[in-house]
Amino acid sequence: MGTPTTPAGREALDAILADPSHTLIALDFDGTLAPIVENPEDARAHPDALPALTALAPKVAAVAVITGRPAEVAVRNAGFAGAGAKGLDHLTVLGHYGAERWDARTGAVTAPPPHPGIAAVRTELSALLDGQDPGVWVEEKGGRAVAVHTRRATAPQAAFDALRGPLTDLATRHGLIVEPGRLVLELRPPGMDKGVALLDHVRETGARSVLYAGDDLGDLPAFAAVEKLREDGVPGLLVCSGSNEVTEVSARADLVVDGPAGVVGLLRELAAQLA
Repeated sequence: MGTPTTPAGREALDAILADPSHTLIALDFDGTLAPIVENPEDARAHPDALPALTALAPKVAAVAVITGRPAEVAVRNAGFAGAGAKGLDHLTVLGHYGAERWDARTGAVTAPPPHPGIAAVRTELSALLDGQDPGVWVEEKGGRAVAVHTRRATAPQAAFDALRGPLTDLATRHGLIVEPGRLVLELRPPGMDKGVALLDHVRETGARSVLYAGDDLGDLPAFAAVEKLREDGVPGLLVCSGSNEVTEVSARADLVVDGPAGVVGLLRELAAQLA
């Protein structure tokens, strides 16, 4: 297992190993459990992710996947269907940054009604994107968010930079916010992010230590939540699923691993040490 480079990270790893039954393992999906791909619909969890989580889950208090995707999509793409019968009965997927929830015990998704601003934004997007590089495209996220991707554009970063201002203006007019990511700009309701979702789940599970792994700008609120938990005496280990696209996450992490394969390796090693 890699050694955290910070004192807080080493303290958290020691706490996790000493008292795993009160540890929450929380993970992003895209870029963390699943490699980033050109078409998000093709994203699938690393083939060893489910076995690693199945080995680790019985040894810890809870496992949560916190993602911007709809919960049902993350469950399908991660292969979590039927996970409750495979030793993952305390796995939770918090979709749309925590606005949706899927529990392995029940296999059911709970969620509030969609924000009306999403439908309004959807009707205006085609006009706003008219004339843009044909590689720019819109991903529908179950009526709860829309994401504009530039990865397929001729100049992906230039397209991202050019659209950020107009999309922010559009979102603001309809009571939404823009969540930037790895060559994607997501328009979604305010008031919920991965940090809020993580803190709520820590309280619910009564966790006394936390591991959070992520790779993108949307994970920074969860990093901030772990830093706040540390101030309150709850050890937390921040793990970055490393890439060359986002450096802000690795700069704040206690431990950087080599993408989803590195995350899965870390989970497997942790399960082995707790055996």
